[in-house]
Amino acid sequence: MNKGMHPLVMIGLVGAVTLFGRLLPTWTLSLATIAAANALISLGIVVLARTGNISFGQGLFYAAGGYGVALIANGWGLTDAVAQVIIGAVCGGVLGLVIGPLIARYSGIFFGMLTLALSMVFYGALVKSTALGGSDGFNVGRPTLFGIGFSDPREADFMLYAVSVITTGLAGIAATILFRSEFGLASLAVRENNLRVEYLGLSANRIISLNFVIAAIFAGASGAFALMAQRHIDPQFAYWTTSGEFVFVAVLAGNQSVAAVFVASMALELVRSFSNLYLPNTWQLVLGVFLLGVILFLPRGIGSLWVRDRRRKSTPATASEGTTKKEVVL
Repeated sequence: MNKGMHPLVMIGLVGAVTLFGRLLPTWTLSLATIAAANALISLGIVVLARTGNISFGQGLFYAAGGYGVALIANGWGLTDAVAQVIIGAVCGGVLGLVIGPLIARYSGIFFGMLTLALSMVFYGALVKSTALGGSDGFNVGRPTLFGIGFSDPREADFMLYAVSVITTGLAGIAATILFRSEFGLASLAVRENNLRVEYLGLSANRIISLNFVIAAIFAGASGAFALMAQRHIDPQFAYWTTSGEFVFVAVLAGNQSVAAVFVASMALELVRSFSNLYLPNTWQLVLGVFLLGVILFLPRGIGSLWVRDRRRKSTPATASEGTTKKEVVL
């Protein structure tokens, strides 16, 4: 079994991508920040999908993280970017701890529709809540980093880009290690046959709940990044179209490679940005054609582009060896 890339090499790549931001134009920094935030929450969907369940309501935890950070920032004056990411992750994780065990007993379409319903209930509550700004939401101040403020917009954008890329990269490394662990393999076993998992003495519901909490933590941190990038929050964070966008990224990426999640998120943002710029009246059509094209020609996701090549290289030269290699590249 191919162990894949070493975590230290991954850390080096994250550092290189972070430093590469110094060469990017300002508008690209903002686009990359949003792409990294979307990749983080989509990575959580991929983690949960390994158990055979898809959440269509990750906007619930996305909004919970964003609103939690916004309320603390405005109420207590806490503007540090790292602290806000931690607060967003905690808000999403706590909510996931409450909801996860309750819906872990469901599976398939029932699981997805239940998460979607919970997200829309939260959306309706936010719209009706005048204390939280109602449908208009409210603004927050510009984030700082370890007490340092940034008056130059370019430096502020690079700071947010660096924090988002490092956080998302570390989450990707953690997810890769998780996938290779016994718990990660047990998650795949739940997807294949949860009854056999129970016979082995493991709790399928507990495994699903833990994966659900991990996905909620990623979603809460992603909501904090979105808040810092926009400096405004409203109930649209919890709306079903927002959750659907994250599922699109996860579908485009597939479950073959963690890196594919980041590539898919950036590709989606680039297609959306340029189609909206040059085809303002039909950009949704262009985006839809792009999504259908990827699903049609890469049914296993963008990650299958390089995973397939690795599998071919790992195939024995002759069939007379009588062995078959099974490889999972994450």
